[in-house]
Amino acid sequence: MDPICINNYCFDRIHLWIQYDKQIPQFIEVVIEVFFPKNLQANGLVMFNHGFLVGNDLLFYPKKIIGAFLGDNPLFAINPSSFYNYSDAIVEKNWAMAFVSAAHSQTIGIPGIDIGGNPRVGQETYAAASYLVKYGATDFFYKEESQNQNRALFDSRVSDKSKFMISNNVIFAGHSVGGAHAQAAACGFETLQKLGKESYRLFDPVIFDREFIPAYSDPLSEWDPSDRANPVGLIQLSPVDQKIPIISPGMQAYREVLSTTPLPMVMIVGECDCACLDDSTPPAWSDKAGVDTQFAQLAPPKSESWAVVAQIEKGSHCGYLTEISDLCSLADSNSQCTRCPGITKYKPDGDQTALTSEIVKQFIALYPDNEGFKGNYNDWINSSFMTWLNKESPDGVVKLVPFSLGKFVDYSG
Repeated sequence: MDPICINNYCFDRIHLWIQYDKQIPQFIEVVIEVFFPKNLQANGLVMFNHGFLVGNDLLFYPKKIIGAFLGDNPLFAINPSSFYNYSDAIVEKNWAMAFVSAAHSQTIGIPGIDIGGNPRVGQETYAAASYLVKYGATDFFYKEESQNQNRALFDSRVSDKSKFMISNNVIFAGHSVGGAHAQAAACGFETLQKLGKESYRLFDPVIFDREFIPAYSDPLSEWDPSDRANPVGLIQLSPVDQKIPIISPGMQAYREVLSTTPLPMVMIVGECDCACLDDSTPPAWSDKAGVDTQFAQLAPPKSESWAVVAQIEKGSHCGYLTEISDLCSLADSNSQCTRCPGITKYKPDGDQTALTSEIVKQFIALYPDNEGFKGNYNDWINSSFMTWLNKESPDGVVKLVPFSLGKFVDYSG
């Protein structure tokens, strides 16, 4: 299917399989949705992790079985770009933006829920971002080798019609559990390999086409480094971490790596967001001294961590969304969340959404064309993005909750 192009941007959906490591028979089915400039000259990529469960459709399993015979798959009905369509934020700097949905699995062949403490999802995201850097918007990354009918060989020649990146710079971003997944992806390939090995989640992915006898790529470790995603930033929208024995170890180890990484990192939380402030393990942020939080792990006291945090007044868990989701709305319901009694929280596709889009736009503006952030810790703390964000109302509409000393952005320094 050819990409859908309107004005200067195109949209495409790519369907692949990812094997986490060629040594283990574990495959994950993924769909990538991507917005990219029609001129195929994207300066960078925002890779977004959504915060929804895959397989929430009660007919997911019957559809999956029927789809095996009809050549289709229920993942095609999952459209995270509808809920996080911040595409207007990428236009000015000619960037691309993508999303990945998957039948997440911790046991062979059994799709499971997308939980925040599952490092596999961050691995998938990194692999998907690298695929877009190297191959672009295409399912056909291989050629049939007539001399060998038993397999389709990797084709190193990339079509100019599909490759749209002129750098490998990627800002990893995410909302809710997707914010925790983005923390892992932002650590980069070497860390994903190292920590994956330590947690028995080996990561040297091989990418497959969706055909019955699929073509496949070389393992990611054999790719040229310029073809692998280069993390240049991290945006976390109300990140939710979760710990479940064996299945979900949580993202603390990845946050500890990020705490010493010179990388622009911003965390946004909502004042009225129970999901990330109360239900997450650990909570994303707390105004109480001594509480172990995701942000405290990202920005240890008196360190030079680059992580910063801001809090949206009346901010909700679903206010970031560009479309209403009944599933997400449960997190903001009065029966589930007792924060901000009597206060009207932001709804999807409203003022909090508009601020989110502007946050992404201002964050991208940090980066010169085809390059990562230029500067040291002080340059980041005093950057145009931080100056813009550190106001009572950065966009003139939505207000932020002040921290101590009247600042609206907090950080370890």
